[in-house]
Amino acid sequence: MVWLLLIFGPLLLTVLVTMMLGNFFQKAGIDPAKAKVPFVNFYLWFQILQRSPLWLLLILIPYVNVILLIWLTTEFLKCFDRSDLKAQALGIFFGYAYLPFLNYRGVRKYVGRKRAKRHVALEWADALLFAVVAATIIRSFVFEAYTIPTSSMEKTLLVGDYLFVSKFHYGPRIPMTPLAIPFVHHTVPLFNTKAYTTAVKLPYYRFPGITSIERNDMVVFNWPIDPGGPNDSEGRPIDKKENYIKRCVGVPDDTIEVRDAVLYVNGHEALKPENSQYSYYVRTKPGMALPQNLVSELDISEGQVITPGEFVLFLTKKGAEQMALSNAIDTIYKRIEPKGVWMRQQYNFPPDSIHYPWNVDNYGPIVIPKAGVTVNLTPGNYWMYERVIEVYEHNTIHYANGQIFINDKPATQYTFKMNYYWMMGDNRHNSQDSRFWGFVPEDHIVGKAWFIWMSQSNTGKGIRWDRIFTIVHNIDDKE
Repeated sequence: MVWLLLIFGPLLLTVLVTMMLGNFFQKAGIDPAKAKVPFVNFYLWFQILQRSPLWLLLILIPYVNVILLIWLTTEFLKCFDRSDLKAQALGIFFGYAYLPFLNYRGVRKYVGRKRAKRHVALEWADALLFAVVAATIIRSFVFEAYTIPTSSMEKTLLVGDYLFVSKFHYGPRIPMTPLAIPFVHHTVPLFNTKAYTTAVKLPYYRFPGITSIERNDMVVFNWPIDPGGPNDSEGRPIDKKENYIKRCVGVPDDTIEVRDAVLYVNGHEALKPENSQYSYYVRTKPGMALPQNLVSELDISEGQVITPGEFVLFLTKKGAEQMALSNAIDTIYKRIEPKGVWMRQQYNFPPDSIHYPWNVDNYGPIVIPKAGVTVNLTPGNYWMYERVIEVYEHNTIHYANGQIFINDKPATQYTFKMNYYWMMGDNRHNSQDSRFWGFVPEDHIVGKAWFIWMSQSNTGKGIRWDRIFTIVHNIDDKE
């Protein structure tokens, strides 16, 4: 039902309001009775504005229709001698109430719009330009479409899910790289060239949101260590880095630790996403094959054959329990990296195999930086905060002869300028996340996963109808 409200809600509301504008129609020389005829009244509205009915097609574009109707309201007021700032502001913010109020109170004279008759091609160009501008504004400040490209969130979010990501929940960012080709992220398709220029750069600023990032929110963010493409020798700007989606499991000042593949936040076991996946070792009984009916039923999309009869499969807890009940299965257990065994993480985080023998299943504890909080810097924790201080907070930092230097001055403390977050995928054994590359700065946050508007299977099963127009629900650690 969400998509019906997004598309038809603004249109139906406008039609209803137009039914209460008989005095406006009469002043424009139109039979006021026609204002009470649904959709005919809306068509006549466009005639009063001397706009082509082709613009009606834009009403079918979610959120573009909201911007369009605000603009039509202000133009309508101008046709009736209401061009002053007060009237225009009331039209923008309270148009659906302000127009009926003026109709009841009394309508000024009809002054119309002095416009030359335009060719249909110009009308189309005008409508297209408005749609591009409106859609760009909406994409930057309201919501953005996003596709799940990898399986790091299986089975919570699936490869082939198409999401709307809300910008207003956490507050929209001002575009830091404003000169860019509309509707393209960082690379022009087919041409493999940059879709933006850094000739103009704006500082990071975020408008107030309706909520803050909470634990277990599914968050879209710019990948902090994105090295950039072949045409980005200095790396991409923050807002042009690759978009990632993970679950925020830690907020500023939280202490994160993973023990035997179990996540702990501030010393307490964190709530587990219902559909989180892990890597399992599976061995079938001699002479028996992996039950394909069960593979299909559990929608197992990841795994590999070790030897004939031995497999590594990525399963949810329920999926593993069902697999264990099969007569074909001899052995099944979760594959966990043992404590004290150092696994070289990508991007060398953490780098010290002697003092920090961490891996994806036994990691931490580590404290997430919080804006305004001062941390004591020691040779032991230097590596934890080196990238934060140098790359994200724009300082120089180095370690020499047992001493830490920040901006070429000896330092024993540092006060963080930004908030940071810890992101992890629900597919815990197949996710490149904060265990590999550390903290996510607040200026990299894009928005909150909102709802799925389309879902297409990548295994040839077509459209997943049961997932379309479903809200993305987050687990609540307050329950």
